[in-house]
Amino acid sequence: MSVDRVDKATEQWARERPDLDGLDAMATFGRLARLVALAGPAIDTGLEPHGLKVGEFDVLACLRRAGEPFELTPTALVGELLLSSGAMTNRLDGLENRGLLRRRPDPSDRRGVLVGLTDDGRNLIDRAVESHVANEQRILSVLGTRDRAALDRAVRALVESLEN
Repeated sequence: MSVDRVDKATEQWARERPDLDGLDAMATFGRLARLVALAGPAIDTGLEPHGLKVGEFDVLACLRRAGEPFELTPTALVGELLLSSGAMTNRLDGLENRGLLRRRPDPSDRRGVLVGLTDDGRNLIDRAVESHVANEQRILSVLGTRDRAALDRAVRALVESLEN
């Protein structure tokens, strides 16, 4: 493997602060940050032909995964997508203005609202998710099956430790 930016930074820290333990942890987080920074634009590019940004894709995908009738409350969406209510309202407004989702009163809660996919929204997310998955497979194609499984296990363990 070649020396990358993270290796260089770690070597510099080791030289300047040989007393520091845990530079391997710093390197891991540095690489994770670089991965997010580099993969994000590649994922954005994959969604561009569908006229979607990642955040919009996430909302539509969450509704689609919910199954028939493809509806959730805004509170459920906020919880699933880890957004503020203000950020969710902005996304919902934009998607509703584009005719991709609709809001209607919640029959089980007089004060509540249900957000659901329109036919256009469902058709769009069904097309977009196919190319999105293919794009993510392409990005991960440099890893073999074992490495992908090991990466998934490791990242899952880290996420679980931070969520608890």
